[in-house]
Amino acid sequence: MKEMLVRIEGDSTAVAFLEQGQLAEIHLPRGEEEQLLGNIYLGRVENVLPGMQAAFVDIGLVKNCFLYVEDAYLPPTVYGGRLSAGPALRERRIHDLVRKGQQVIVQIFKEPTGAKGARVTMQPSLPGRYLVLLPCGDYIAVSRRIEDEQERDRLKELVRQYLPDNMGAIVRTVAQGSDGQDLAADIRQLTKEWRRIQGLAAKSAAPMLLHRDLEMLKRVIRDTGEDDIDRFIVNDAPAARRLQEVIDWIAPNLRNKPVIVTEAEDLFAAYDIYSQVEKALRRKVWLKSGGYIVLDQTEALNAIDVNTGKYVGECDLQETVLKTNLEAVGEIARQLRLRNLGGIVIVDFIDMERPEDKERLLEALEEELKKDRIRVTVMGMTQLGLVELTRKKVGRELSAVVEGECAACGGKGRVLLPQYRMETKTVDEEPQI
Repeated sequence: MKEMLVRIEGDSTAVAFLEQGQLAEIHLPRGEEEQLLGNIYLGRVENVLPGMQAAFVDIGLVKNCFLYVEDAYLPPTVYGGRLSAGPALRERRIHDLVRKGQQVIVQIFKEPTGAKGARVTMQPSLPGRYLVLLPCGDYIAVSRRIEDEQERDRLKELVRQYLPDNMGAIVRTVAQGSDGQDLAADIRQLTKEWRRIQGLAAKSAAPMLLHRDLEMLKRVIRDTGEDDIDRFIVNDAPAARRLQEVIDWIAPNLRNKPVIVTEAEDLFAAYDIYSQVEKALRRKVWLKSGGYIVLDQTEALNAIDVNTGKYVGECDLQETVLKTNLEAVGEIARQLRLRNLGGIVIVDFIDMERPEDKERLLEALEEELKKDRIRVTVMGMTQLGLVELTRKKVGRELSAVVEGECAACGGKGRVLLPQYRMETKTVDEEPQI
């Protein structure tokens, strides 16, 4: 059973996904801090740094945004440049693509974190219900979750019929089985929005917001496939009406899903959401067998360690190890979604000797990760037995949304013992650019 809990109270909206009664994904209101991911701005290039092959762009935020050379590349057929006669993309230099003081249209694809500003691209994308429009793209791709080759070819051909010249698109999983009219309607709407963005940019001065992505409920419903939900549960009748309005506008194929209005005073308390979120913030997560996993987040990567803990098995060591690792696979996949961990993830499973056990483990991990709506790629197992995978960064991690940094330890989690404390001057740890 897959359930979506929707709690709407005034201007505050929270959404949680339950799978078999267990919290699998949660979207919480961010208070005064607005959603920046997906927003499109007219920015001004403040600095061009050839040594970093990057530029810093002012879009009106506290910190300037980071634009890497690969994200600055623009197809010349769209913008009328002469780059087609020059070197290949991998040989481009940032100063050939942008210059200081230039106004550029950019989109945020990584939000600011800590001391880092947002990361932006000059190759924006506009997501619709059935596809993502790439105004500066030159290709048509189909979601990897659509595995049937005939269906993939059919969808590509349909999109090609309606897509304007010099634009690209990525067909989403929810488009599987849809007809050309659905895809055509998406393309018309998104193309119209892109023309509006271009027109606004042409008569405006940077920095300026040109396009804001949908608010949370609309965004979540837009990205939800029919197979991702069996029923909706809402906190009251007004919330049910609001949900139905969003479904009618964005995802008509979800109209047949039942909407249940609960009588509970607190929807999230009734479904044990708060305690499950609290557990998701812990470093150690226990498995039903008695084993456990430990999750550590660092600046560079996320490390996960698997341990047998209290589980001692029955008769065979290798079977004990395999059972613990396979149980950990499901919990690891759930924790990645629940905590919204992105970037590089290294998993240290318990060492296994038999090659067939290692192969079975990787197959189980890939199968569990298919449930994730965000792209996850399993890179394989290293010679040291570590499993490497990457998960696309989308939005902020759960801990960054619901937790604040400790004033005493600065987020380290430990403090200096009293006998070793001494007066020190506070210095800036990072130079300001």
